[in-house]
Amino acid sequence: MQFEIQPPLLHDLVRLHGRWYPDKAAMIDESKRLTWSAIDRTSNQVANGLHAMGIGRGDSVAIIMANCVEYIEILIGIWKAGAVVIPLNLSVSDEALELMLDDAGTRAVFLTLAEYSRMSGRLASVNTLLPNGIFVYGAADFAKARDYEAWRDGQNPLDAGIAVDENAPCNIIYSSGTTGIPKGIKHLYGRRTRAGYELTLAGRYHFGAVGLCPIGLYSNIAWATLFGSLITGTTCVIQRSFDPHAWVSAVEKYRVTHTMMVPLQIRKVLEAPNFSTTAVSSLQAIISGGSPLFSELKQRAITELGCAIIELYGLTEGFMTTLQPEEAEGRLASVGKPVRGSDYIILDPEDQPLGWGNSGEICVRSIHWMTEYHNRPDATAEAMYIDKDGRQWLRTGDIGRIDEDGYLFIIDRKKDM
Repeated sequence: MQFEIQPPLLHDLVRLHGRWYPDKAAMIDESKRLTWSAIDRTSNQVANGLHAMGIGRGDSVAIIMANCVEYIEILIGIWKAGAVVIPLNLSVSDEALELMLDDAGTRAVFLTLAEYSRMSGRLASVNTLLPNGIFVYGAADFAKARDYEAWRDGQNPLDAGIAVDENAPCNIIYSSGTTGIPKGIKHLYGRRTRAGYELTLAGRYHFGAVGLCPIGLYSNIAWATLFGSLITGTTCVIQRSFDPHAWVSAVEKYRVTHTMMVPLQIRKVLEAPNFSTTAVSSLQAIISGGSPLFSELKQRAITELGCAIIELYGLTEGFMTTLQPEEAEGRLASVGKPVRGSDYIILDPEDQPLGWGNSGEICVRSIHWMTEYHNRPDATAEAMYIDKDGRQWLRTGDIGRIDEDGYLFIIDRKKDM
């Protein structure tokens, strides 16, 4: 006989935080504050409700919602049920949303009122949706949809004890394709959890941190901030949408220490009329990702924000490099080196690996990369490079240069990140 244990997955950590730090603030939005015990309870209700509908491993459940704490409890509840979460980008067209819902084989969908209003006429065309599988947070036409809060509150708040395999599919995140159906990037529970740990370490989170999420919760960038809170049991402040004035005010009000943003947001924050070094003095670390943080803006951010500025180059498919402050001097244009458990090589046009000091296509390996593009074996095969030793690598489509010290510089970003 031996001791056996599966390492806790992201939703398991919510259970533990709810047990050991029940009254600590977990998620805060403009109108509501949820403790870890509260979000553990409400996510249990979501999981039990989905389980009663027959939704579990491999079943897709979509979220089309504006940022709010309810988004998080639904997300965690889907994971507790062992299902596959489909977080959809609110900025795409109604037609694109319908195509993605259909491609994912969506069984149930959660929407905020505005998103239900725009999508209600299209949901009937999603053949895989269960008849009672449309939930709306806010008032709704209950002939066609169910009141989310009323449904949630009618479910058992106790842990259903549903076993979730770390090798089961966890989410499908659709890329920002411009034609046809965007590619659905499928991750597994265990790999997603490992990605959370690496992001948390890279972002320098700790028990006393307070995160701020100013990006739509459908985004992988937003999940970086969320993962920091899930891993460390710290507070995450969620903004409904990004406004630089409101961002500065939130940092000052909640004494925010950590966040992840895109470079454009950083520039707008620095230009906000209420920005001052005093207002943002609580900041300890900001991760910049999604697009290049050019040297001039990076230096300005370092000087005026007064905290660690960490540039992250990454793929939703699952790979990250970071340039940490201690290694930034003299190489501000670099995106750094791979995080733990990741590796990359540079290939020439004939797919031959190149040594340091050269430029070529970036190919990557990671312990937390995707398993496949959903329903797209052609795209999965096209993205794969197999080296002479039989090892698989993921083609990024990006051109980079690796200097003599192993630091990566992005030359041309061909792929939507």
